[in-house]
Amino acid sequence: MPPFPEEPQISESAQGPRTTPASSRVTPTPRPVPGPRSAVSPRPGPRPAPPAPRAAGAKPGPPPASKPSAASPGDQGAPQIQLIPAPADGALDAADEAVDLLLDSGRAPAEVLVLTTGDPHPWTAHERSFGEDAYWRQQDAADDVFYADGASADQAKPRPVVVVAANGGDDTVKTVLPTALARAQALLIVCGDPQQINSVLGAGV
Repeated sequence: MPPFPEEPQISESAQGPRTTPASSRVTPTPRPVPGPRSAVSPRPGPRPAPPAPRAAGAKPGPPPASKPSAASPGDQGAPQIQLIPAPADGALDAADEAVDLLLDSGRAPAEVLVLTTGDPHPWTAHERSFGEDAYWRQQDAADDVFYADGASADQAKPRPVVVVAANGGDDTVKTVLPTALARAQALLIVCGDPQQINSVLGAGV
């Protein structure tokens, strides 16, 4: 019979000290720092902000495929010859109009050489007023249409297009036209009397 009173005494002494820390556990619970943070901002925790700037920064760049092609298809064979009928006193104006049409069609100024058989082109006279060296430097610069007269046609360098103004000088026409044909890499345009030009270059003009 004595063991019965002994058992409740042992159980009470063992449970007594454990109940006190249980009550002490309730007091430290106000420390749940992660609890209130998750309650205040549970969803803003993940930050999917980077996709928004991607859509804003996505700018359709223009395709740089539009590259200007070289407008000098140099024919490896004989150049084409075009004849523009004009009297001797109107050949210079016809040549200027031909140059304007060439530039409007996309030819670069450096691709055009103009030769005269009579009086020099006003551009030639103007540039030569600064001296021969300055005049020929214009040809070497190759950044504009170059004009030369019959006397200096042999010094002119080849260009894709050569325009001849047959504005006088029958003997000069006979020497300038073959020179112009040799200088023209793709196209030769002759402004003048068709009969005179055909007699020099041949009936095929």
